[in-house]
Amino acid sequence: QVHLVESGGGLVQTGGSLRLSCAASGRTQRMGWFRQAPGREREFVAAISRSGLSTVTADSVLGRFVISRDNAKMTVYLQMNSLSSEDTAVYYCAASTRGWNASRTPADYDSWGQGTQVTISS
Repeated sequence: QVHLVESGGGLVQTGGSLRLSCAASGRTQRMGWFRQAPGREREFVAAISRSGLSTVTADSVLGRFVISRDNAKMTVYLQMNSLSSEDTAVYYCAASTRGWNASRTPADYDSWGQGTQVTISS
């Protein structure tokens, strides 16, 4: 398990953009982003493989969100564009020290960040 710290959350207007960052304390393999709104289940957002060559993205954010990573900085990013009220949630960074492929499944991750709030006003 590694320590993960998210940053970049905040308040943005509908149609705006925001970039989230997640810094890891050590080497990771697969990494991903999940989100959870009050009264809602945690849902998958995007994931990226160890090398950054492969990604998977949820249908709800496809074409709007892009996940990337910089292994030299041990950091993963989530660029969020064309934001709407449906994107309001706490966003969590996740990482695995075992598997290298991108995954939509929470059980495939063994490290989680504390979360960062993203709120879209309309």
